[in-house]
Amino acid sequence: MAEFPLIVLGTRNRKKGAELAELLGPLGIRFATLADYSGAIEVVESGATFEENARLKAAQQARHLGAWVLGEDSGLSVDVLGGRPGVYSARYAGEGATDEANNDKLLLELADVPLEKRTAFYTCHMTLADPQGNVVLEAEDYCRGRIRFERSGSGGFGYDPMFEVVEYHRTFGELSAAVKSCLSHRARALRRFALKLETLVAIGRFGGANDGGVTQHRTRPLPATGR
Repeated sequence: MAEFPLIVLGTRNRKKGAELAELLGPLGIRFATLADYSGAIEVVESGATFEENARLKAAQQARHLGAWVLGEDSGLSVDVLGGRPGVYSARYAGEGATDEANNDKLLLELADVPLEKRTAFYTCHMTLADPQGNVVLEAEDYCRGRIRFERSGSGGFGYDPMFEVVEYHRTFGELSAAVKSCLSHRARALRRFALKLETLVAIGRFGGANDGGVTQHRTRPLPATGR
């Protein structure tokens, strides 16, 4: 059986990389993250949508590294805030903001909003680019819930301790890794991604090992760390 090429996960966020790695493990695909490449570039997330940012991350990094790159962009949209923080989720409280600072800002903005109007959803968009920077596959999915009045749970990252999946009466910060691997926006998007990747393999558009000069790569999933 031919060996699939390595896919570079276009992130330096170790928690996000660990989650993607855990979800990718069953596909039998080798992977690395940008942390494994000393020459990886910083891609400016200048897009107005998650799709645009994912495309930028995948295409620019793929051309630079000469490797298959999976670009992913995700974030939280709160209905009553007109979709904010949206593409600014990771830097809602400013450039370099911590999760705590972003959570504090969101809670402050929702301070007077009643529970029934605190609906929100996570979005995840994934884009796979070939070593020439051509976009060859995309997938997007969502997870709906609402924002709690205070944090609950220590799992996951980002806004997870405040994002409640209503049907489970738990936040992402409280849910187990097994449950989140079924419910999360990222897991749902990856399931769509996997189905499309199977088609790509079947028509011969994904094959031929190419590690793009990686300095090191992992051949098994990283430990699970949350959503």
